[in-house]
Amino acid sequence: MTALVSMGLLKHAGAFPATSPTPSMFKTLVALFLIASPGLLASIPPATAATPPTAPDLLARADVIYQPTAASLDRLAPDADPDVVALGLGIMQCAQQHGVGENARRLAIIDYSRSSLTPRLWVFDLARNTLLYREVVAHGQGSGGDIPDHFSNREGSHASSLGLFLTGQTYEGRNGHSLRMEGLEPGFNDAAMSRAIVIHGADYVNPEAGEARGRLGRSWGCPALRPSVADDVIEVLKDGQFVFSYYPEREWLMRSALARCALARCALARVEGDGHEHRWLGVR
Repeated sequence: MTALVSMGLLKHAGAFPATSPTPSMFKTLVALFLIASPGLLASIPPATAATPPTAPDLLARADVIYQPTAASLDRLAPDADPDVVALGLGIMQCAQQHGVGENARRLAIIDYSRSSLTPRLWVFDLARNTLLYREVVAHGQGSGGDIPDHFSNREGSHASSLGLFLTGQTYEGRNGHSLRMEGLEPGFNDAAMSRAIVIHGADYVNPEAGEARGRLGRSWGCPALRPSVADDVIEVLKDGQFVFSYYPEREWLMRSALARCALARCALARVEGDGHEHRWLGVR
């Protein structure tokens, strides 16, 4: 029995329709999580910004690694949904808390709840507190039209997968320079390697042509990029960085261990006051 069942959240979630949750349902889910899991909240250390170094020595300054917060990333990407950014950062920190990707310096966040014709990929350099890229990105043919609404981990589905990925090595394939990704979420994206879900460039990722058909061109499940930027994005994301793919799918939100952990971090941040007003908790 999952932790969500033991906390009674699935009983409450049963009031939701079979479709993906609306923002108000999403707020309710996280509020219930906050109420039902005080012990879990207490066990998760909050993320705080690093204290600026005071030593004049430049080498001492170089040793200080900036610790990002949801608020700091919001300032870098004001057009991104702050709740999605907070969830992505929280999921990454939960993975690192368990020894995965501890040396990662970059995080890419994809918000599949947005139109494919608008920028919905943000690449952050966490160590330098900068936004490296803001791009359109394709989703899989099996996921739907302009805004995808179906996600799968199944071979042959040609659908995108949700959750957190850890990047691997680059290679030259039929789509040119490509980046392998390891799915970190059992049942949701852990078949990424066997399905060859990779980051690559593709000519069909063309916003101008997409305007005529009402959507961007689609992949077989890969987060494909414009050819003119693909190689550069791949180079900054290769070798142990994080990619987070988001959509408010009920099953993933309630059953993903990493998502549950991140929701707890977001709830804890709200309780302690991190300067970030999470709409999930009904603040906005």
